[in-house]
Amino acid sequence: MTEDRPIEFQRARSAEQRQARKDAILKAAAGLLTEMPVSDISLRELSRRVGLSKTNVVRYFETREAVFFELLNRTFEQWLEELSGELAAAAPASPDAVADVLARSLARRPLLCELLSSLGTELERNISAESARAFKLDHSGLQSRLADLLRQYASALTEPAARELVSLTIIVAAGLWPFANPSPQVVEALEDPRLAHTRVDFAERLGRALRVAVTGLLNLDPLP
Repeated sequence: MTEDRPIEFQRARSAEQRQARKDAILKAAAGLLTEMPVSDISLRELSRRVGLSKTNVVRYFETREAVFFELLNRTFEQWLEELSGELAAAAPASPDAVADVLARSLARRPLLCELLSSLGTELERNISAESARAFKLDHSGLQSRLADLLRQYASALTEPAARELVSLTIIVAAGLWPFANPSPQVVEALEDPRLAHTRVDFAERLGRALRVAVTGLLNLDPLP
């Protein structure tokens, strides 16, 4: 549990002050996600943690979903910048090797994985069509950048195949994450040797799934 100490704010008057307040809200949201799942974080809890009234938080983000959408896209963009260096350092020599670097890189970023796993089940449920459109347009741009990056190191992938690999990466990672990070009760149950085969190593399982995906994408026609 992190120390629950509100941040002291003066009234935001300049663009820089408003941006600082938005950054503080996003930082508080990221901190809360180390303690509880997205589903347990209300706008009231978030406002309490950041030291603002709920009304003030809504001035910057109309809903709690909007907070997590922006946090997801910021975290994704930061990952892209770091992944570029990781791929360059690994110098993967094949599409399979690129898939392995991609899987290991995601496994080191629990915040990003937690947010991705919450998209379809939680964050996209209680939003307006306009909010969904704005988030998805921004996120689609980030996915395109990831596809372009992967093609730099896996030139055998066509542009459509690289885009599909990115989509599959997000879908599989989102699905695997909760199973690789179960509740304390399930962790205790999985200590039974008879259940050893059901334990999920996120990086290993994601890497294998992405290698399977790459093999298929190199031999199948792209989706229409």
